[in-house]
Amino acid sequence: MLKHLLLASGLAIAATAQAAPKDPDPLPTEARVAAYAPPRQMNLAYDLYRNGHKLGQVIDTFVRNGSRYTLTSETRANGPLKILWPGSIRLESSGVVTPQGLQPARFQHARSDAPDKLASARLDWKQRSIAWQYKGESWQVNGLRDGTQDQLSQLYQFMFAPGLPADYALQVVSGRDLNDYRYARSDGGAIATPLGTLATQQYRRIKQKPDEKAVTVWVAPARQNLPVQIRVFEDGVTLEQRLVSASIKG
Repeated sequence: MLKHLLLASGLAIAATAQAAPKDPDPLPTEARVAAYAPPRQMNLAYDLYRNGHKLGQVIDTFVRNGSRYTLTSETRANGPLKILWPGSIRLESSGVVTPQGLQPARFQHARSDAPDKLASARLDWKQRSIAWQYKGESWQVNGLRDGTQDQLSQLYQFMFAPGLPADYALQVVSGRDLNDYRYARSDGGAIATPLGTLATQQYRRIKQKPDEKAVTVWVAPARQNLPVQIRVFEDGVTLEQRLVSASIKG
């Protein structure tokens, strides 16, 4: 599985402190400030479960070179359930890191067992448009909004955004379409991770239609809002990722 803010020393002055508005974010200030240091590289591994049974593993890699980033995610099944998920699935997001977080410019969804099903999307921020390509067909829509993420970058935008909002609404681009997402934040409890037991905030997608994909993401404010657990429910199947290893370099 997103921060350039420093607290001005003048805030320590009593008169200024009295005049300042009440902070609406209940998270500790220290945790939020830590989240604004953008990582340079991340190597993350998640165990993947299908309906409670271990299916395989997800390997996510993030590399930032200056303001440009590349984020990849590769999913492989193993063990007796491998027959349900042959080959591997690779997602790739690339773009720039801005003061508002990740700004994807290109997204790809590829399957090693079905190369003809490569799906890609290009986000043109100057023209405010999105162009897709899939199986030899191409199409485009206008109306690209500020803050739009792709299917992969949306999970890591929590690390690069300038804060953790109580409600989070955005457009999400996949390899073939565009959807509106809205998340609500709540206390996610403590989760055991390879980085220790971490307090988390939970973001749950508020579905507008019964058949929409349900998504829940647990992020750890003390670890730059790193996603430590992700759950997706769709068509009667629950897929869950649980962080098992993490290397983060600033």
